[in-house]
Amino acid sequence: MKSIFRPALVLFAALTLMCGVLYPFAISGIGQAAFAAQAGGSLVLRDGQPVGSALIGQAFSSARYFWGRPSATGPMPNNATSSGGSNLGPANPAQIDAVKGRIEALKAADPANAAPIPVDLVTASGSGLDPEISLAGAYYQAARIARERKLTVEQVRSMIAERSQPQYFGFFGEPRVNVLALNLALDQGQY
Repeated sequence: MKSIFRPALVLFAALTLMCGVLYPFAISGIGQAAFAAQAGGSLVLRDGQPVGSALIGQAFSSARYFWGRPSATGPMPNNATSSGGSNLGPANPAQIDAVKGRIEALKAADPANAAPIPVDLVTASGSGLDPEISLAGAYYQAARIARERKLTVEQVRSMIAERSQPQYFGFFGEPRVNVLALNLALDQGQY
């Protein structure tokens, strides 16, 4: 019996050490050395203090700010420890009600806006953590932001264009803009 258990325990200990200790430390070290900002959470700093992450969306509710994509994470929006979509299909009554509520909120915040509402402003993503919205989603909100901030619509549209990011590798996805970057620029008067 000893001849069976001893090699099994030695192998178990060796694999635990390699896979549970050495490998994670090595990968973490490589990540910190090669991609320090990303490994540290892609934190966005303002006056030396973290105000968010470039990779995780935040909930903005004031009419003075751009609103990001809705989050389906629980128990609170944009909860990075609970990443995941709602799994509600397009015909699910709960999904339909949620979208209708979001449409009503957008219309209540900007009643004069007759433009079609971009889908990313009323539906959550698969991760529920999107930090970015489409350019259409940002431009849709430009008039409200301009009115609330006493700016011209052209100033806000120009700010969006300056911070827009192209498709990944030139063909994946669509052009987009980071909501936190827009809102920080608004607060800093960078339009």
